[in-house]
Amino acid sequence: MIRLIPGNPISIIIGRLSMQGVYIGGQELVEEYKRMFGLEGDMLTQYIAYLRETLKGNFGYSIMAFPSTVKELIVNALPWSIGLLSVSVILSWSVGTVLGALAGWKKSKLSDVLAIISLGLYCIPYWLLAILLIYIFAYLLGIFPTSGGYSTGIFPSFTIEFIKDLIWHSILPATSIILSSLGWWYLSMRSLILSSKNEEYILFDKAKGLNPRRIMWHAFRNALLPQTTGLALSIGNILGGSLLTEAIFAYPGMGWLLYNAVINLDYPLIQGIVLTVTIVTCLVIMILDLIYPLIDPRIKLGGE
Repeated sequence: MIRLIPGNPISIIIGRLSMQGVYIGGQELVEEYKRMFGLEGDMLTQYIAYLRETLKGNFGYSIMAFPSTVKELIVNALPWSIGLLSVSVILSWSVGTVLGALAGWKKSKLSDVLAIISLGLYCIPYWLLAILLIYIFAYLLGIFPTSGGYSTGIFPSFTIEFIKDLIWHSILPATSIILSSLGWWYLSMRSLILSSKNEEYILFDKAKGLNPRRIMWHAFRNALLPQTTGLALSIGNILGGSLLTEAIFAYPGMGWLLYNAVINLDYPLIQGIVLTVTIVTCLVIMILDLIYPLIDPRIKLGGE
């Protein structure tokens, strides 16, 4: 499907080389480029060749960054995305879950106001919130940088200077992801706790005269399972939103790499990124499934 995008990547390469004053060696060079980037034959032939090489772990060369391979570009970009997304998701889910549980257990005017704010944040798309944050905190106030993963002139390394600069550049992208998903986790956990307060096991705990904190913990443990299920189901949407956020902030992760690959019609790189993102999403969902027994002791692996 990617190769149905209008345009010709070989023409883009030739045009770029011509602008640089590089002589193009005619049709023979064009055919060599087609062979090198898996563009020979019809669509079915290209697809079979793609599957064959992918099973070997060979994603091919990148068209826009030749002679770099697709694997090299993905290996360089993936840690940036994993770092940004993991911290953002853990913070938004944890804070939203805890605040939602407290708001649902002790209902107040403040919790109702927070529910309205959370609903508003949930309705704002990732990319729109990212643009608003850039405009307010980067252009108007000048507090944070507008783009990039680190400042020009700083070499990536495990130094205090680089780590501080890295965190400084990641605050706005992470904030946009956190705020966009925080509202939903707050609303869903608040709803789960409100419904749990009328369950029979809560009434039984109260009849036994248990400590209110222990009763609340009991409700929280039971509401945590569907909340975790919701996280697993929404990983795909969160990941898609983070890719858009990276593209807007020019953050050197998978989103920014994918954006440049689409602009340059880099078919091998696009295919490699899509496959990698799919595998990572499946792995995250599998990890969440393995965490279930820690949340609910009734779930036992291999049990009846």
